Amino acid sequence: MFDLTFLGTSASVPSAERNHPGLLVEAGGDRILVDCGEGTQRQLLRSGAGFRRLDRLLLTHGHFDHVLGIPGLLSTLRLQQSADVMRIHGGPDTLDVVARMLAGLWDQGRAPIALELLPLAEGRVIDTGEFTIDCFPVRHRDTDSFGFCFESQARRHLSSDRLSALGIPDGPIRKGLAEGRPVTLEDGRTIDSEDVLGPPSGGKKLVVIGDTETTEGLSDHVGDADLLVIEATFLDRDSAMALDYGHLTAAKAADLAARSNVRQLVLTHVSGRYPEEEILAEARKSFANSRVAADFDRIVV
Repeated sequence: MFDLTFLGTSASVPSAERNHPGLLVEAGGDRILVDCGEGTQRQLLRSGAGFRRLDRLLLTHGHFDHVLGIPGLLSTLRLQQSADVMRIHGGPDTLDVVARMLAGLWDQGRAPIALELLPLAEGRVIDTGEFTIDCFPVRHRDTDSFGFCFESQARRHLSSDRLSALGIPDGPIRKGLAEGRPVTLEDGRTIDSEDVLGPPSGGKKLVVIGDTETTEGLSDHVGDADLLVIEATFLDRDSAMALDYGHLTAAKAADLAARSNVRQLVLTHVSGRYPEEEILAEARKSFANSRVAADFDRIVV
């Protein structure tokens, strides 16, 4: 299960209702921040999420609307003593932007808390045992941009019908079967876990993509996602402007979801030039299960 809190959903110019980009993803005991626009630390407070156990940051790219909140967040984490070390993952150029920004405030190699700057390359980023995060390259102007794919492990549960049919009592015997071990009953029968485990279920896939100028090559990464979070900065009537600025239209984002067997589409990085209803209407022409994210929206996958 992935629990998402949208901390900022605006495009490069924020509004009174929409902060610069930031997304908190919670899974198990882990809390991971994707992008950290200006004001993210206040959004964490306003959302009720707070700063506890916040020690990992994934950056889609190094444009300022996605990273300018980092210095303030690090300062607050030091004062709150909420993290011993912050691990920041980003493309090499993105991490260079972060390092130079921090050096301008605290001198080269210094920061309010211990940092690990971890360069991204396509493939596995994290494997916690409960879920994995992989990254993949995304084209956005002259940046080394990445999208992120979160996947939780599918699990097999004991079938109550099979347990009853085989006369397997409650207690440690069932626990052993649930853990995949064969057990021997009092009557001498040996029961293998495969005899009583149901089919795999519960695995979830979440894909988060920041700014992107094209959907070309993304279907393989977003295919069969339970939830796709992606930008929709422009509408189709301004597609030429979208291309010039290296962004998507709502129509193109929805088309990607439709042809990739995505279950739900959430649009973010919203421009104040369009009413939300127009953005949603354009997306739903080709993908009905679309919504436009608002700051402090919470979605559970």
